[in-house]
Amino acid sequence: MSSPARLAVIVGNPRAASRTHGLADRAARAVAAAAGWTAEPELVDLAALGPLLLAPERAPAVDAAVRATLDADVLVVASPTYKATYTGLLKVFLDNFGAGSLAGTVALPILLMGAPQHALAVEVHLRPLLVELGATVPSPGLAVLEADLGRLDEVLDGWVAKVAPAVRATLADRDPAG
Repeated sequence: MSSPARLAVIVGNPRAASRTHGLADRAARAVAAAAGWTAEPELVDLAALGPLLLAPERAPAVDAAVRATLDADVLVVASPTYKATYTGLLKVFLDNFGAGSLAGTVALPILLMGAPQHALAVEVHLRPLLVELGATVPSPGLAVLEADLGRLDEVLDGWVAKVAPAVRATLADRDPAG
């Protein structure tokens, strides 16, 4: 597969235009560039959907976000670390998906942290949630300290070197014709 049909980014920060948003977008674009993909990432910014996620009836905007997630071949899922894990906003959104519903999707978990002691949260909390939903998580998640945002290119270079080959291999295994 030379290019995934769709690359989507879920940002689980309750604040619009957050640092998490910037991190997720740059990480998705870096992985896409390293993999040789030309598709633009589709952004699902949950800050705009917050109040709609708990409404008694699912709003069209939530339906569109769920569809974008289900249609993705590669899904970047990013959240700030809150209480040593991902945000409740991200959890409420992901509660729209049943066990196994992301089968066939490659997921890349990312957490933005304020303190280094939260570095394992991306592997201990976010990865298992994505796997429970059926996604394949073929590489280490990315845990970025807020203090390292000034050197994000350097941080992303190391992570992308591990991630891009694993994602390409996973997609190729899924699509033997590719």
